Amino acid sequence: MALACSGTAARVRHTGTVHARSAVVDLFGDHLRRRGWWAPVSAIVTLTGTVEVGGPATRTAISRLAAQGWLEPRTDSGQRGYAATARAQDRWHRAHDRIYALTAPPWDGRWHVVHVDTGGDRRRREQVATTMAYLGYGRLGVGGWVSPRPSPELASSLRPLGVGWVAVHGDLQPAQDGARLAGRVWDLADIATAHRRFEQGLPHPDQVARSGPEESYRDRTLLVHEWRRFLFRDPELPPEVLPHDWPGHRARMRFLEVARALAPAADRYVDEVLAATSR
Repeated sequence: MALACSGTAARVRHTGTVHARSAVVDLFGDHLRRRGWWAPVSAIVTLTGTVEVGGPATRTAISRLAAQGWLEPRTDSGQRGYAATARAQDRWHRAHDRIYALTAPPWDGRWHVVHVDTGGDRRRREQVATTMAYLGYGRLGVGGWVSPRPSPELASSLRPLGVGWVAVHGDLQPAQDGARLAGRVWDLADIATAHRRFEQGLPHPDQVARSGPEESYRDRTLLVHEWRRFLFRDPELPPEVLPHDWPGHRARMRFLEVARALAPAADRYVDEVLAATSR
């Protein structure tokens, strides 16, 4: 992510490709959650198109999300659209809370250790690895995973994968080795570098506040998309086990400032698109 200037406003420029699935999920989780969790297909296509995702790709992503139980077709006032399922609402509510949290969740000093049996299936191992990373767990040996706190989504996330698992929640002995465990399980240097790079690429909130509705929606979507990547790589470790002056704290505060500055105009654009497609 880097800066680009358009007129007097600095913009967020995404350095990679926003996949259609991510664009749809971000739209539901960041905007439609406050608008009844539903939108016409035409509105979804228009809004994802703002971040250069084509209509066919968006429609394919919607169909796949529906097949996987995240979206369901629903017609409202004669308009064909899609709504988030109860399962999706729960997952995306929790993701939203993590994205916009001011600080990491509280820690009781204990660790949650989980062993997952994948039965030697490579594809299942990859699915488990992605799932556990998203839930904030780091790899601890073969089949082993550890997190500073139990995830409330653990059971519901592993159930669809058809794997067996057991978990233990307890103190580390000796307790002062928490920082050593964190450094062994997670590549903290790499995560810290990613946070610094993210922060350096952020525009000043005053600059983006001058952007128009469509531009603000685009920039906020790209901003949230970039920050959401940290849900898969930064387990939100407690300060007690992190290096001094952890850059993730600064990056989070800067992200929240820019996101807040972009929100009013971005919301106006979503409302404009929904109103236009309902005529």
